[in-house]
Amino acid sequence: MDLRKYIRDVLDFKPGITFFDITPLLSDPKAFSYSIDALAERYKDSGANKIVAAEARGFIFGAPLAYKMNIGFVPVRKPGKLPYKTTSVTYDLEYGTDSLCMHVDAVTPGDQVLIIDDLLATGGTTGGMIQLVKQGGGAIVGIGFLIELGFLDGPNKLDGIPHECLLKL
Repeated sequence: MDLRKYIRDVLDFKPGITFFDITPLLSDPKAFSYSIDALAERYKDSGANKIVAAEARGFIFGAPLAYKMNIGFVPVRKPGKLPYKTTSVTYDLEYGTDSLCMHVDAVTPGDQVLIIDDLLATGGTTGGMIQLVKQGGGAIVGIGFLIELGFLDGPNKLDGIPHECLLKL
């Protein structure tokens, strides 16, 4: 399936920035199902027992993929959003920093973790998730995305961990 036709380009979302809008893909049941099925196929032999994904769009792909693969789902959120004790990381963005949090008991030694997100751009959020998984003692078996922006340096923030994308722009 040509997923590109389900991605809307919003020119000048911010001055000079094109936003790649996934909502047309999400609203099409065949395209959305195909995306989840394709990620599940790529990672069926990964040995993952948990998926880690960041709010909000990572949840859209991570949770149904965890269901399809019959493995656990670990939500990663902004500070103050999780109800239990958390561990956190702060990471660099192009114009500042951001932070992510995960429950302290969400990833434990021996866990085989698959990180899932909708988009790989500069890699900051994914780099933060990598740090959280490592803090918990988990091993990362792969990183998957719906879209990779090939003109940015996101893969350089993945610590050499193999990644897959369904669509490279």
